[in-house]
Amino acid sequence: MAQQTSLHIGVILSLALRNLKRNARRTALTFSALFIGGALLIFALWFGDGTHEQWIDAGVRTGSGHVTIEKPGFRVSQKIADRLVESTHPPVMAALATPEIADQVQTVFSRFNVSGLASSAAAARPALIVGVDPTVESALTQIDDQVIDGRYLEPDDRLAAYVGVGLADGLDLRLGSRLVLTAQDTSDDITGQLVRVVGVFETGIPAVDQAMIYVTHGLVGEWLGSGRDVTSISVMVEDSYGVPRLVRQLRQLLAEPIASGSATVTGWTEAMPELYAAVLVDEWGSYVIFVVLFVIIGFGIVNTVLMSVLHRHREFGVIQALGLTPRQTGAIVFIEGILLTGAGAIVGVAVGGLLTWLFMRNGVDMTVLMGDTDYEFAGVVLDPIMIPLFRPARVVQAIVSILMIGVMASIYPAVRAATVDIAESMKFDR
Repeated sequence: MAQQTSLHIGVILSLALRNLKRNARRTALTFSALFIGGALLIFALWFGDGTHEQWIDAGVRTGSGHVTIEKPGFRVSQKIADRLVESTHPPVMAALATPEIADQVQTVFSRFNVSGLASSAAAARPALIVGVDPTVESALTQIDDQVIDGRYLEPDDRLAAYVGVGLADGLDLRLGSRLVLTAQDTSDDITGQLVRVVGVFETGIPAVDQAMIYVTHGLVGEWLGSGRDVTSISVMVEDSYGVPRLVRQLRQLLAEPIASGSATVTGWTEAMPELYAAVLVDEWGSYVIFVVLFVIIGFGIVNTVLMSVLHRHREFGVIQALGLTPRQTGAIVFIEGILLTGAGAIVGVAVGGLLTWLFMRNGVDMTVLMGDTDYEFAGVVLDPIMIPLFRPARVVQAIVSILMIGVMASIYPAVRAATVDIAESMKFDR
């Protein structure tokens, strides 16, 4: 019985291959469509992943990191009372040092964000005052490279301020100008601090350039009486795809501080909803284009296989008269579609991936489309050099997607072939 079944499968497969070879022109045209579709799909997926990863990386570096540990309520209140006190740091750092977490972490940094008022002799403006470790920030972000006048902060700076260009213009500040920063301290009193401008920066993001002032952690601790407290401890990882797993692990390890309300763990998708929404919209927009593309390709497969069925009535009648069942006849046509789709998908994805890696692995310069000025999107300044991100999982996804189109497109022609009437089909001339 097994030998007979194997024989039938061999016959069905050989007949399917024979027909594809016999109709070489039709096969080649459909294969070309699948080949091009597969190549375009893997190119678009890898470039889309690379572009999104660049958006995310730029956003989390200037924002809250891939994963943020902070006190519940701080993101909404932005109050100094909702800060991470020094006693919460040891369990957080211990969790980040565990082997399963440490292997994923690239950088850990902390910031102290406080809303306040910046005043000069000319005017006063609301400002976001950010206490940072200058050494860590310069390695993490490009903020030190965005100086347009003066210099960036140094670790031993005490009364220095690094000011956005929009805020500097609004307050009529120059290098060496004095300004007063006013904010609420840990005792709920309003307190001021005199600082001098050591540098002016420009990020290209108006919300940052018009409101942000960087100072050192030490200055914030002395001025506001917060000591070594921070408002957030943030984690950078190599790939944003690993963030959900890292968040789950940290929540398990920090279950006690979380339960007591002294800390919470947040992924970048929650911390930066606008950026997350922008990534989703762009990704799903690409999927819509892919669906339209492969519906067109699917109709091409249906047309090719169905035309083959309509011209082979006599052949189907003969093979059924020789012993093949209607189901086996339909299987021949179905396998033809699957073989054609599978070959086109595999070759197309392989060649498209190879060409992408050979010619575009170092990125594509989109300056012509973006222009010479900085391009802002969802609060992030985009790098004009778009670099693809080569994920093996996308290869499997592309091949499976095209095979699914082939399966669906081959069902109807197979059903038509299976319902051929033997007596009627024998009347057809070859």
